[in-house]
Amino acid sequence: MISFLSGRGWFAAMAGLATIIFLAANLFFQPLLAPARMDFTARKLYTLAPATGEVLSSLAEPVDLTLVYSRRVGQDYPAIRAYAARVRELLDIYESRSGGRLRVSEIDPEPFSPAEDRALAAGISAIETEGPDPLYFGLIGVNTVDTERIIAFLSPDREGSLEYDITRMIARLDDPSPPRLGVVTSLSGMRGDGREAGATILRDLARSVDIEPVPGDFVSLPEDLDALLLAHPPALSDYQLWVIDQFLLRKGRLIWLADPAAKAGAAPGLMDAGEPNPSSDYGRLGRHWGLSVSERAVADAAHALPVQAEAGDGRSNVVGQPLFIAAPPANMSRTDVITAPLSRPVNLGAPGAILGEPDSGLELSPLISTGPAPAWIDAAAALDDIPPDEVIGAYDALDRPLTLAARLSGEFSSAFPDGRPPLPLTGDPVMDELTRSAAAQMPPHIAESDARGAVVLVADSDFLDDGFYINPSSGAAVADNSAFLLNAVDALTGVDGMMTLRSRAPSQRPMVRVERMRREAEARFFEEQMRLEERLSASEERLEELQDLAAQQGGFNGDLEAALDPGERTELQRLRERIVETRARLRAIERDFRRGIDRLEATLKLINIWGGPVLVILLGLGVWYFRRRRA
Repeated sequence: MISFLSGRGWFAAMAGLATIIFLAANLFFQPLLAPARMDFTARKLYTLAPATGEVLSSLAEPVDLTLVYSRRVGQDYPAIRAYAARVRELLDIYESRSGGRLRVSEIDPEPFSPAEDRALAAGISAIETEGPDPLYFGLIGVNTVDTERIIAFLSPDREGSLEYDITRMIARLDDPSPPRLGVVTSLSGMRGDGREAGATILRDLARSVDIEPVPGDFVSLPEDLDALLLAHPPALSDYQLWVIDQFLLRKGRLIWLADPAAKAGAAPGLMDAGEPNPSSDYGRLGRHWGLSVSERAVADAAHALPVQAEAGDGRSNVVGQPLFIAAPPANMSRTDVITAPLSRPVNLGAPGAILGEPDSGLELSPLISTGPAPAWIDAAAALDDIPPDEVIGAYDALDRPLTLAARLSGEFSSAFPDGRPPLPLTGDPVMDELTRSAAAQMPPHIAESDARGAVVLVADSDFLDDGFYINPSSGAAVADNSAFLLNAVDALTGVDGMMTLRSRAPSQRPMVRVERMRREAEARFFEEQMRLEERLSASEERLEELQDLAAQQGGFNGDLEAALDPGERTELQRLRERIVETRARLRAIERDFRRGIDRLEATLKLINIWGGPVLVILLGLGVWYFRRRRA
C-alpha cells in the first residue's frame, strides 16, 4: 500500500480526491450561491434594473413564464440562436431574484407535438423559415387564476426593450388591469386599439396600456380613462374642448401633439384618416394657459437628419435636411423622468415650437429643444417637400434655442368660466337626440382642479410615423421616438420606474471605430467627389454641345471629328481624356473610401487567427529562456 502511494500513484490519488471534493462542493454550494452573481459586462447586461427588482419583490402570487423556442430550427439562424441564449440567461436571473415567486420553464415545440399545440393555442407566432418547419420563439406568462399574456415573437430587433417587455408582462400578470388611454386623432396610423394594425408606436402603446379609440365627433369621453392622448386631432369644437378641459381638471393627465406642418396628415392616403389636416394647435385651452404652437415650422441645421437628395445628374447623395430634426439626448431634459432615460435621438419632421409664457400657477418645463441657432421656415413650404439646399438658402438663424416639447404642470383652472358651451347640434332630430343623450352623461362643470395636473405638449406629430425612426429593411428602431411617447404615458399613469427599462443597451455593441473611420472618410472625400462630379458634368455638357454643333452642319454623317475644325477637334480630344480621367478618379475615391476599413478588417483577422498562437509561442520561449538562465 505504501509503495502504491509513493511517486506517481500518490499524485494520481490526490488528484482524484481533489476532483471529488471539487464536485461535491459544487453540488453543495450551488443551491446556496445560485442567486449570487457578478456582472463584468461593459453594459451591465446581466444586472436587472431597480424597477424590475421592485416588480419581482412585490409579486402577490406566483407567476409562471414559459419560453417557447424551436431549438433545432433556431440552430440554422445564428442571430436567433445567440438571442435565445441571451433571453434564457436573462430569465434565469429573473427567477433567481424572485425568491421563488417566479417560475421559469422552457418548451421545444416540435412539429405535431403537444408543445406546438400549446404554443399555437397561446398565440405564439409561427415564423416561416427556409426549411419545412416554422420557428417558434416567444414567451407565455400565466398567473394563479390562469390569466395569460404572451410575447408572440421575441425579435432580436427589440433587444433594447427586452427587460421592459418581460417586466411589463410580469407586472400585468400580478395586476391584470392596465391603465386605459383614450386616443383622439386624425392620423389613420394611430387609430384602433393597436393589437393588430396601426403604426409601430401604436402597437408599442398597446403593450403597456389598454387603448380606447375616441371618434373625432365625440360628445363625451369613455368612462374610467386614466389619460388622454390628442395626436394631431381634427378641428375641435368649443364643446369638445370643454370636454377635454373638464377631463384635465378631474384627471390631470393629458398628452397633446399639435403640428403646424403635419406631413403625415397633409394628404389622404398617408396616415390621414379622412380629409387633409395639415395643421393643428392647442386652441382655446392653449390660449388660456398662455401657450401656443408656432404657425411656422422649425429647422435646425445643427441636428439635421440625413436624407437622400437628388444631385441633379441622376445621382443621389445623402445630405442633412434641417427640417427633419434628430434631437439628441443633450438637447433633452436630464432631470425629467420622461426624457432622462433616453439614450438616442428623437426624430421630428418639420416641427413647430411651443411659444408663450404659462399662466400664473402653471410651470412649463422644456423636454426637447433645438440647437442654439434654429430658423423659421414657412409651413406651406415645409409641406411641399422643400429640398435641403433651399432650406439652407432660406435659413435665417435665431440666437436662441426653441422648445419642441414640454411638460406643463400645476393646478389648472377651466378655460370656460361661463360653464358648458352650447351643444354642436346639426338639425337632424335623431342625431341631435343622440348628442343630447351622450352629453347628459357628462358630470357637472367644475372651475378648478382638485389637485396638481400635468400636460405633455409636443409641437410635432410626424415623429409618430414609422418612416422617421424605423429602419425599413430590418424593422428596428433607430431613434427613441416610441420610447419618448411611452415614457410620457407611463409618467402620467403613475409607472415612472418602468421608463428606465426602455433605455437598456443591447448586447450587440456597435463598431465605433469603423463608424468613426467611415465619417472621417466621408468628410475627406466628399468635397473632392463633388468637385469631380461637377467637372464631369461640365465636360459632358460641352461634349453634347459639340455634338449638337456638328449635327447642325450640313453633310454630317456621324463622324464627329470630321465635322469639326482643328481647334474643336483638339478640344474634343481633351474633353474625352478629361472624362475618362475624372471617372477613373471617382472610382479611385470609392476604393479609397473603403481602404481604411478593409485594412482594419485584415488587421483584426490577423490578430484573431495568429494572435493566440504567436502569444503562446512567445510565452513558451520566455519560459524556456528563463529556465535556461537559472540553470
